[in-house]
Amino acid sequence: MFKLGSVSAKKEGLRTCNLRAARRVGFAGAALFARTVATAHSLHAHPHAVRALPWSFEPWVLCCLGVSAGLYALGLVRLWRRAGAGRGVHRVQVLAYAAGWLVLVVALVSPLDPLDSQLFSAHMIQHELLMIVAAPLLVVGRPLAVWAWALPFQWRRAVGHFFHRPAWRVPWLFVTGAFAAWVLHALALWLWHVPALFEAALANEAVHALQHIAFLLTALVFWWSVLGATTRKAQGIALLSLFTTMVHTGALGALLTLSTVAWYPSYAATAPAWGLDALEDQQLGGIVMWVPAGLIYVVCGLVLAARWIGTSNLAAVRPTTPATG
Repeated sequence: MFKLGSVSAKKEGLRTCNLRAARRVGFAGAALFARTVATAHSLHAHPHAVRALPWSFEPWVLCCLGVSAGLYALGLVRLWRRAGAGRGVHRVQVLAYAAGWLVLVVALVSPLDPLDSQLFSAHMIQHELLMIVAAPLLVVGRPLAVWAWALPFQWRRAVGHFFHRPAWRVPWLFVTGAFAAWVLHALALWLWHVPALFEAALANEAVHALQHIAFLLTALVFWWSVLGATTRKAQGIALLSLFTTMVHTGALGALLTLSTVAWYPSYAATAPAWGLDALEDQQLGGIVMWVPAGLIYVVCGLVLAARWIGTSNLAAVRPTTPATG
C-alpha cells in the first residue's frame, strides 16, 4: 500500500509539473503573439514611415546583381542552344536561381535594407532571407556551371583547366566539405551577433557590407555541402550538419528572445518610432531566427531524409552480379 501510495504521489507530482510547464509555455506563446500583433499594429499606425523608407541602390550591390543575372542568362541561352532546352540545367533549377536572385533584391535593395538600421527584427529578417532562402535557391540553380557557358570557348576551357588544378581544387574541396562548411557558417553567425561586432556593422557601412558578405558566402558554402551530397554516406552527414545547424541557430534565437537585456543599444533610439522598445524588438528578431527559420531547416531536413532513405532502398534492391565459376 505504501508503495502504491508513493507511486500515485509521484504521478500526481509529475502531472502538476507538466501542468505548470504547459502554463509557462502557454503564457510565453501568448506574450510572443501579443508582441507580434503589437508590431503589426505599429506598422499599420505608421504607414507614412513605411512609405518614406527608400530603396537602397548601393552601386556595388546593383553591379553584383546585374552581372550575376546577365552571365546566368547568357550562359543559359548558350547552353540550351547547344544541348537543348532543359538539358544541362533543368527548368526547375533555373526557376530556383531566379527566385534566389529576387530574394537577394528584396533583402539588399528593397526598403527592408534601410529598415534594418531602425529595427533589429527587420535586420534578422534580412539575414534569414540571405542565409536560408536565397542561398539554397542559388545553389540549386547551379550558377557556376551556367556562368561558365557565358564565357567564350577559349576562356571557358582555360577556366575549366584552372579549377581542376590541385592548387585550387584541394582547398575548394576542403572548404565545401561538410565539417569546414559547417564551422565557417556557424562562426559567421555567432561572431557577427556578438554585440561589439553587430554594433560596428550598424555604425559603419563597410563593416555592414562585410557582415552581409560573410553571411551570404558562408551560407552558400554550407548549402553547397548539404545539397550537393549524392552518396548515402554524404547524405547522412549532410542531414546531421543540417540538424546541428538548426539546433545552434535556434539556440541563438532563443537567447535573443528570452534575454531580459537588450544586446544592441543602437536600436534603443530607433525602435520606439515603430511602437517597440529595444528589448521587444530584439525578442521579435529572436523569434524570427528561432521559429520560422527552424521550420525551414525542418522542411529541408525532411527532403534530405527522403533522399537518404531513397538511396538506401535503391542500394538494398540493387541486383548483385552472380559469381562465375
